[in-house]
Amino acid sequence: MLLSSALSTFRRAIRSLPADGRLTREDLLIPELRLSADGLVETFYAPHNDYVHSSASLFIVGLTPGFTQMRIAYEAARHAMDLGLGDEAVCRKAKEAASFAGSLRANLISMLEELGMPEYLGIRTSEALFGTERELLHTSSVLRYPVFVNRANYNGSRPSLLGTPSLRDAALASITEELNVFLDRPFIIPLGIAVEGILRLLAEQGVLDAGQCLWGFPHPSGANGHRHKQFAARKAEMKKSLRRYFS
Repeated sequence: MLLSSALSTFRRAIRSLPADGRLTREDLLIPELRLSADGLVETFYAPHNDYVHSSASLFIVGLTPGFTQMRIAYEAARHAMDLGLGDEAVCRKAKEAASFAGSLRANLISMLEELGMPEYLGIRTSEALFGTERELLHTSSVLRYPVFVNRANYNGSRPSLLGTPSLRDAALASITEELNVFLDRPFIIPLGIAVEGILRLLAEQGVLDAGQCLWGFPHPSGANGHRHKQFAARKAEMKKSLRRYFS
């Protein structure tokens, strides 16, 4: 289902993007696609996180789409528009293509395999969550649309997500809206410390149950050079959390 009708506002701009070749920052970080700006912090529209798999059993939450995800989402959306698809189908195609795309997805799948996630979901492999078993998975970000600082991917610390009221409030409102559309209570995996901080606030507010979250899951980005060590240190406790939730 669609969370918003925002795509209709940006259809013309998307159709005006270059049709051939890979889209660049110069193509996408433009005023026509910008939602807001506050100094060096800019937020841009991207279509993939407007779509929600509301029947999903697993909800993986990142910080904000990086440029790679943004680019892939726009390329998929443009192709879907060329096929004459409606807004919901366009956003769904964009989500399927862009969700944690690239090495991030490969690292995430590997970590889910090590935790034994397929057994709990009744599927053969974690990779199937991004293919034949896509309905079981919903992916999104606490900051639903791409945020950049000085045109670089926002990392949650400069400025601080929790310490910057505009960003914190946007994250709390966005993720609360998504949680309210699920048909059943999903198991939630927050990726990284900044995302975990937002979900812990929501747990304190009673918006979600702390027991439905897998705390301590390291961010799977290749930029997190400590992820293997962090994962190994927390693996046993995370496995206990999975057993408790799915038992």
